[in-house]
Amino acid sequence: MTTFLLIRHGQTATTGISITGWQPGHHLDATGQRQAQVLAERLGAVPIRAIYTSPLERAIETAEPTAKRHQLKSVCRTELGEIRVGDWEGMAIQELEGREDWRRFNTFRSTTRPPGGELMAEAQLRMVNQLESIRQQHPEQSVAIVSHGDPIRAALTHFLGVPLDLALRLEIDPASVSVVQFADWGARVLCVNNTGEVPQ
Repeated sequence: MTTFLLIRHGQTATTGISITGWQPGHHLDATGQRQAQVLAERLGAVPIRAIYTSPLERAIETAEPTAKRHQLKSVCRTELGEIRVGDWEGMAIQELEGREDWRRFNTFRSTTRPPGGELMAEAQLRMVNQLESIRQQHPEQSVAIVSHGDPIRAALTHFLGVPLDLALRLEIDPASVSVVQFADWGARVLCVNNTGEVPQ
C-alpha cells in the first residue's frame, strides 16, 4: 500500500484573485514561502521516500523545503500540473463570475469544458493514472505529491466515489495535505485539507 500526501502549492500573489493556469512566472509570495517552510516541519516525522511535483514554479518551490529536509530530489511530472483552462488563463476571478460559461463550469464540472481547455474528467484521468504509475514504483512507501487545487480535488473525488460535479464541496487550501492510501484492492482517504498534524 502506497501512502500519498497530496499537497496543494503555497500561496502566490494571484491565489484567489486570478486564474494563472499554466502561465509561467507565478512564484510563492512571502506567505507561501512561510507555508512551505512550515509544511516541511509538519512533514518532518513522515517517512517520505519520494517527492513528485507539477512542473509549475509554485509547486516546485513548495516542495523544496520538504525535499531538503528529507534529502530527496523532487521529480517533475506534467501530468500533475494544473487543469488547463484555455481562454480563461490570466483572467480575474471577479471578471469571470459574470460569465455564464464560468458559472456552468463550476456547477457541472463533469461535462463543461473551459473554452480551449480540458474537461475536469480529463484532468482527473491524467492525475489518477499518474498516481497509479507512481504507486507501482513506490510500493509500501510514503510519497509526497505537490500539485494544485483542482487536480487534487479531481483525484479525491475519484477515490471517494464522489461525482465531479460536487468537487467544489472539497476545500483544498494552499499548503494543505490530503492523505490517500492506495493499494491493488482500491484506496482509502485518511484526511482532506489537513493543515495540522498529518496522519500516517
